[in-house]
Amino acid sequence: MAFEELKAEQSEIWGSAPWERIAPLLAPVHEHLVRALAPGPGIRWLDAGTGTGALALLAARAGAEVTGVDLAPNLIETARRLAEEEGVAIDFQVGDAEALPCENASFAVVSSAMGIIFAPNHASVAAELARVCEPGGRIGFTAWREDAGFMPINRRYSPPLRPGQGDSVDWGREDYVQALLGETFVLEFEEGDAPVTGASGEEVWQLMLAGSGPFRTRAEGLEPERSEEFHREFVDLLERHRQDGGVSVPAPYLLILGTRR
Repeated sequence: MAFEELKAEQSEIWGSAPWERIAPLLAPVHEHLVRALAPGPGIRWLDAGTGTGALALLAARAGAEVTGVDLAPNLIETARRLAEEEGVAIDFQVGDAEALPCENASFAVVSSAMGIIFAPNHASVAAELARVCEPGGRIGFTAWREDAGFMPINRRYSPPLRPGQGDSVDWGREDYVQALLGETFVLEFEEGDAPVTGASGEEVWQLMLAGSGPFRTRAEGLEPERSEEFHREFVDLLERHRQDGGVSVPAPYLLILGTRR
């Protein structure tokens, strides 16, 4: 099933805010993936759904030959700027995780930190991972568990999925991943946690509004009263997890590792 109109919307929404302000919240995810995939000199590495390139930068600093792909041109523009500022060579391209702009079996490693899970056609994503990963190569990507952080509140205030659209949270279930990728990859799973932290619930709310295009679009698309309910529930959730002068909400995730058969 094609979702071209939806993906055009996603591209615009994701690129409508400076995601690099949010990326530090995902630092535990990026570091976990890099530890698991162990980049090294000369390794041909693809980071799909790269966003503003935080994971791609980690791999490139370790010597990998990195290509980063994302659906949102604005995020790719930022990723290029950040890499240039560091003097790190990464080939950033605009591209679709359901139709990656890459040759067959062209990468030894394919990674994604909470990126490819948001593509609407999960079967196409799975097929692309298998296509671009060389025999014996590795994949590593992450997906939120269903109860992670403020995800349950987010879902209550989100529009319904389009007909046939895959739900990103399904990637956080081992049985689902096994059904999609088990024939082409030998899979392993690891647990992780990337807590949502800040000085206060209100500070995190404002950060999400400022830096996350999807979050801002969701909040601003609601009727005023409904938007205020969303705001209040979000802040209250974080404040219920206050500790040591700040807030910290557990955000468990699944790390999926695979070796191409």
